[in-house]
Amino acid sequence: MGRVPFELKGKSVFVAGHRGMVGGALVRRLAQERVDLLTVTRSEVDLCDQAAVQKWFAAKRPQVVFLAAAKVGGIVANNTLRAEFLFENLVIAANVIHAAHINNTEKLIFLGSSCIYPKLAPQPLREDYILTGPLEPTNEPYAIAKIAGIKMVEAYRNQYGSDFISVMPTNLYGPGDNYHPEYSHIVAALIRRFHEAKVSGAKNVVVWGTGTPRREFLYVDDLADACVHLMRTYSSDELVNIGTGEDITIAEFARLVAATVGFNGDISFDRSRPDGTPRKLLDISRLTSLGWRARTSLVHGIRSAYRAYLSECDLARGARMKQSDGGLGTSELRRPNQPEDKNRKLR
Repeated sequence: MGRVPFELKGKSVFVAGHRGMVGGALVRRLAQERVDLLTVTRSEVDLCDQAAVQKWFAAKRPQVVFLAAAKVGGIVANNTLRAEFLFENLVIAANVIHAAHINNTEKLIFLGSSCIYPKLAPQPLREDYILTGPLEPTNEPYAIAKIAGIKMVEAYRNQYGSDFISVMPTNLYGPGDNYHPEYSHIVAALIRRFHEAKVSGAKNVVVWGTGTPRREFLYVDDLADACVHLMRTYSSDELVNIGTGEDITIAEFARLVAATVGFNGDISFDRSRPDGTPRKLLDISRLTSLGWRARTSLVHGIRSAYRAYLSECDLARGARMKQSDGGLGTSELRRPNQPEDKNRKLR
């Protein structure tokens, strides 16, 4: 097994899924380290193509891998695209983990999801609650794919002695999020909805569900910092939760986003939409015992996320203007309503 501390300096480091929210944050964080950063786009290597992944690993031979690539989305995307979420996330995990093993990667970190825990598990969610009860039905396929990735990491450690580890982030938000009107996560969805309501002068914004479920939110750059910390300091087949240890109701969170955006109208709740898990708060005692805590408050993080959203809107607007003038199109720009590519991440 691996030794800690693990030295990153001077090593070739592959961030799988670098164009997604989590992958982008990892790239920003790793820019502070003296590493040889490796990335690859989907047009260059489709991570669902086993032969292509193996060929790329054989050529580049990364010493360190952050496996942040996944097909991700909110509750509607998970419940609508069930086959895609199961298949693509299974295949991406299997291809990258096996290629890392075959090509003697020194260390790999697999990013799972807090949806791996049973729907009605005791709170806060401890790492050993995995596979102790039924999953939340709306995101069960995604959760099963992530559980399979966790078990692959565990199996490769046990059989081959690979220094592979798994981490479980809570709900994430921040720069690089996907703002699709139906398929986005709750933070991006609410930022977009309240912003568009403010701009249009709407009197009311509808939030899906009852507003009563409680959720924990982590700024994505904090997650990236935690991953680098764990890459250096942790080596075990036991999972590590990554979160803040604090939660908030969806109704309270909606009011916070509205205030940040500057929307002064009413907020109502569409009870015909699913709530998902009643509460999802991670037990972060293992993480804190390893010397790491989140630094970004929810208020500050939402302000930063809103600024990032406005920047993406400005970029998309500028790209459309260039296109109308006969210049560059928007094919290389992820617009605020564009679904997230499967070689991008986040949760």
